[in-house]
Amino acid sequence: MRLKINHTTKYRFSEPVVHALQRLRLKPKETQGQKILNWDMEYTNAHQELEYEDQHYNTVTLLALESGTQEVVIACSGEVDTEDSAGVIGQHSGHLPLWSFKGQTPLTKPGDKIRKLVMELEQTRLQGVELLHRVSQLVLERVEYRTGTTGVTTGAEEAILQGSGVCQDHAHIFIGTARALDIPARYVSGYLMMNDRIDQEATHAWAEAHVDGLGWVGFDISNGISPDPRYVRVATGRDYRDAAPITGISFGTATEDLEVNVAVEQQHGQQ
Repeated sequence: MRLKINHTTKYRFSEPVVHALQRLRLKPKETQGQKILNWDMEYTNAHQELEYEDQHYNTVTLLALESGTQEVVIACSGEVDTEDSAGVIGQHSGHLPLWSFKGQTPLTKPGDKIRKLVMELEQTRLQGVELLHRVSQLVLERVEYRTGTTGVTTGAEEAILQGSGVCQDHAHIFIGTARALDIPARYVSGYLMMNDRIDQEATHAWAEAHVDGLGWVGFDISNGISPDPRYVRVATGRDYRDAAPITGISFGTATEDLEVNVAVEQQHGQQ
């Protein structure tokens, strides 16, 4: 499947910015089942300082904002060919060892609620992919998808306690639970072509777990499926902070308004 993606992020500031840097993870990965045909990034009132590959093999762009600006626009566009691999990414790669994905982070750390979920799962005696699909199912049953109830700093335990959240929260709960079951797990940020619309207000997030004999396997908890050709992987990490589309912003005392527009559509007549 050939997907065309347009992703625009616009910041408006309450006063002129003196100095600011942004760390972007917006360029999709070349991975199994995914080929990047072209990808362009354009900036208004900002310029690229450098580009590098981080410990997760994410492409990171360091952006400097022009002094005195009150509006910045980051526009990404490109085409990606995807294949159906039933969510299987395959063998581990990257500069971090596999065992590092068993350690909890502040955003995935289990509390009493997640520990009870782990005990319940252990009693099922399920293993491998079957166990992980059951984890995904239980997380979605107990945490309703609802926008506006959590933020980027919300941890897994907080989200499961309140019983609502978004794809980021579902991924963090899944990851924290999998790690508590001694299964390596990681966070994925990317794009999803929706069946009912082209335009969206945000990127998507899901999780991957490492299964013996298969390698990394994806689980979109919010939609209850493993990723298919509608998905485009952009960045991975131990949690949201490692894979966030834009981080490292420092504007002093200026407040900001953020507007995000994402469009993902299939190019018909192509793969």
